[in-house]
Amino acid sequence: MRTLLKNAKILKMIDENIIEGHVAITDNMISEVGPDVDINAQYDKVIDCEGNLLMPGFKNAHTHSAMTFLRSKADDSSLQDWLFKEIFPREANLHPGCIKELTKVAILEYLTSGITSCLDMYFFIDEYKEACDELGFRSVFIGMYNPKDGRDVDSLIRMYKEWNQDKNALNKMVIGMHAEYTADEEQFMAMENCLKTSGSPFYVHACETYSEVKECIDKRGMTPIEYFDLRHLFDNGGAIFHGVYLTDNDMKILKEKDITVVSCPASNMKLASGIADITCMLNKGLRIAIGTDGSASNNALDMFREMYLLTGLQKIATKNPVSISAFEVLKMATVNGAIAMNLDNAKYLEVGQLADIIMIDLMRPSMQPINNIISNLVYSGGKDVVKMTMINGKILYFDGKFLINEDISEIYKKAQSLTDELGIIKQ
Repeated sequence: MRTLLKNAKILKMIDENIIEGHVAITDNMISEVGPDVDINAQYDKVIDCEGNLLMPGFKNAHTHSAMTFLRSKADDSSLQDWLFKEIFPREANLHPGCIKELTKVAILEYLTSGITSCLDMYFFIDEYKEACDELGFRSVFIGMYNPKDGRDVDSLIRMYKEWNQDKNALNKMVIGMHAEYTADEEQFMAMENCLKTSGSPFYVHACETYSEVKECIDKRGMTPIEYFDLRHLFDNGGAIFHGVYLTDNDMKILKEKDITVVSCPASNMKLASGIADITCMLNKGLRIAIGTDGSASNNALDMFREMYLLTGLQKIATKNPVSISAFEVLKMATVNGAIAMNLDNAKYLEVGQLADIIMIDLMRPSMQPINNIISNLVYSGGKDVVKMTMINGKILYFDGKFLINEDISEIYKKAQSLTDELGIIKQ
């Protein structure tokens, strides 16, 4: 299958330069980029971009897709009350057959936001994979130790090896755990074994709230980051999610172990968890990516909003309007997210990379006039500017329409039925 995207502005994300030209795609890979692509060659599909912008898709580096059933269900609560009084009791109702349909709703929202892949953490990951396979969405799933769910050490290691055999596979898997405060000694020992044997990087919620860090220090005499490092969980790299309360030593450890910090500004703001000191982390050389978190705490799955909040909150927190550049934030939402997910072949819009591409409609009002396209994307862009979302060489969203082989209304109907069923807290 040969596809041509012609007459486009192109932002490769290798640097800030925007060129004019064309993109040729062979099957699921980018085969040619630039002004010299032969637009008269034989192609199966040709799309005239009419001067609009092509760039790599956004990478949502932290989410819980199937939490769509909890969207707007437990708002205006502190994190502790939100988790232990609202979320965990309803999640206890989850059963096989729930996750696939709830995930599909999230995938549809991702497509409208130009998100072409996610780093996902939740239950029943086989059902996640089914949802992504059926809709053609790329995802990296975090397998967590849970013998009750059939995820013991041996099964996790086996799944990790099986899911990662093919470099270009649509769905991959890594290994992680929810958080320090929800894990017992058995889980920590299992995690050490899984990571050492499999070679997987490690993924975990960490330092999201002040109380989480304080309680860990009171209990263990060290921060969560220091404890993870003591247990050798960072030895293969990986990422932490949130990182709102990090000490200088925490940052030193994360830098030395090449751990990505995934910031979720909307979720942390809505739950009043705090503002991560992204500026300080960047100054210390840490890699930052961006995640939406789940729709239970956000409530949107919108990368444009995350980018705007991340840079805006930093300017307020540091009282410095030049603390982070628009391109640095855009890099967090694309290149750095791909690195966090081990998607080294989906970082750039370049030859040899996967054809995970979005088209930005530069004729939308928020993109005009054009003084600086990158600044427009970060500071004035929204989901309405996403004209096309292509994943693995296939266009799944174009001009406001989903190009998938499923009835959208049926997806919503099934999700609503499950939401009604799961929304009751059992006494």
